[in-house]
Amino acid sequence: MTNIVVDIDLNCDMGESYGRWQLGADEEIMPLITSASVACGFHGGDPHVMRKTVALALAHGVAVGSHPSLPDLMGFGRRAMAVSAQELKDYICYQTGALREFLRVQGAELQHVKAHGILYDMMEKDAALADAAGDAVAESGSKELIMVALAAGRCEARGRARGLRVAAEGFADRAYNVDGTLVSRKQPGSLIDDPQRAASQAVRMATQGKVRTIDGTDIDLAVHTICCHGDTPGAPRIVRAVREALEQAGCRIRPMREFLFLS
Repeated sequence: MTNIVVDIDLNCDMGESYGRWQLGADEEIMPLITSASVACGFHGGDPHVMRKTVALALAHGVAVGSHPSLPDLMGFGRRAMAVSAQELKDYICYQTGALREFLRVQGAELQHVKAHGILYDMMEKDAALADAAGDAVAESGSKELIMVALAAGRCEARGRARGLRVAAEGFADRAYNVDGTLVSRKQPGSLIDDPQRAASQAVRMATQGKVRTIDGTDIDLAVHTICCHGDTPGAPRIVRAVREALEQAGCRIRPMREFLFLS
């Protein structure tokens, strides 16, 4: 029997330090991933951190995407805000443009756009915001620019319907509800900080297209990219375990732009 090679991208949120405040272990994690979603200043990251993070990613052959947030630096982009569709488009355009310039001066191109924190959740609940984000991606780049969205969610479906290049994202270090959404960080058990458990969840998503929810139900979840959060406790150990497990399962780990094409 011929083994089927599964292409999968391994991404992580990077560059979320700000000024003298340090967050994450970017130098340890960067060599292990294939795509980095870089904070653009609204929830974390500043011009100096952005420049250094882009340089670090490129040094390790890691593709770079923007990680735009609501303008909530104090709350790390995890507090809901009332924003209009146009305001959201402006926020995404502003932050993505800043990061793109750091890439341009280093001779590289932007791979993707992935919303951060509560904005990611708000776009799943509000069709107008989902469409605004899709418009922002379409207007910000060519058809090559990828929109990263929750696998099997509203944004993925609406993005594909609009002709966008969409990467379905799964999470190795987060628990799932039965409807395919992520368990709120306010709830016990929402974070998976055991490396082997995270690795097992990642492998199952990549090779079987399934995930077990917090209540023990198996649901379908086809993914192109798997995320490990850089601020999860023990993140370097988790990312390493996930990468090793995916490789042992026969997955080919590479940037999403190398295998994700418009249908």
